[in-house]
Amino acid sequence: MTNIQKNLIAVEQEIQRACDKSGRNRTEVSLIAVSKTKPISMIQEAYNAGIRDFGENRVQELMDKIPQLPSDIRWHMIGHLQRNKVKYIVDKAAMIHSVDSLALAEEISREAVKKNVTVDILIEVNVAEESSKFGVAVSELPGLVESISKLPSIHIKGFMTVAPYTENPEENRPYFHKLVELAVDINRKNIDNRGMCLFSMGMTGDYSVAIEEGATYIRVGTGIFGERGNITD
Repeated sequence: MTNIQKNLIAVEQEIQRACDKSGRNRTEVSLIAVSKTKPISMIQEAYNAGIRDFGENRVQELMDKIPQLPSDIRWHMIGHLQRNKVKYIVDKAAMIHSVDSLALAEEISREAVKKNVTVDILIEVNVAEESSKFGVAVSELPGLVESISKLPSIHIKGFMTVAPYTENPEENRPYFHKLVELAVDINRKNIDNRGMCLFSMGMTGDYSVAIEEGATYIRVGTGIFGERGNITD
């Protein structure tokens, strides 16, 4: 058994444990393997072990990998997305997790209309208000949701957050809880194009806590592929 296979078994056991602890069904949580910087061979290995959702941070890397790997992979754009790169991925990414401005959403909408597709997005929220992180401020979120909801060919499915790096995952519980709370509040407003029930939150160090707080997507890189000298996945 390879290291990736062993790691995936361990991650799966932890996901199940967190689901059991919080009274959730395992089917409510999707595991995204964060494959940024990883070679095709490692991604293929994870695919062979059953993973179908992979997350990339850079558009060029995503575009390079797509033709080299099986066509049934669901690619998630989880990194900061520049407007001039939108045209390359609107019809290729299963979901864009990192929409953090009206200008970006408008560009996604324009390109989606051109390509005759509907793009599922998550709005990235900087819940912890870290100056080093992307994401819309909590106070600006309701207005942004309302504005984006009026755009054609774009569908807000929920929210994403990148919690602070910490040795103690319990410290991030309030941020995960807050993200779900924000969605509940906004859903009460009955904004069209809402259906905001998906939450992309939790990474290698804190995904168990995120699941306990309602995560539907967890983004795990190091926990699957091993250390790579970077603490952002």
